[in-house]
Amino acid sequence: MTTVQLIEDQIKHLDNQSFAALRSWFIEYEHACWDQQIMADSEAGKLDSLVNEALGEHRAGKTKPPLEAR
Repeated sequence: MTTVQLIEDQIKHLDNQSFAALRSWFIEYEHACWDQQIMADSEAGKLDSLVNEALGEHRAGKTKPPLEAR
């Protein structure tokens, strides 16, 4: 049995409260991993083309003000 299969089996046996706690932890963990990946990609310049495209569209008047500013 693989590690993932073992974890899945253990999860299936959690009570509702434990499962809810695991789900909350996992969501927070996943968001933290995503934030780290975005930061690393940004620092490596991998998002520069997207930033430049968005700035170009903004300068061309193709954007709208935020909802709270309307």
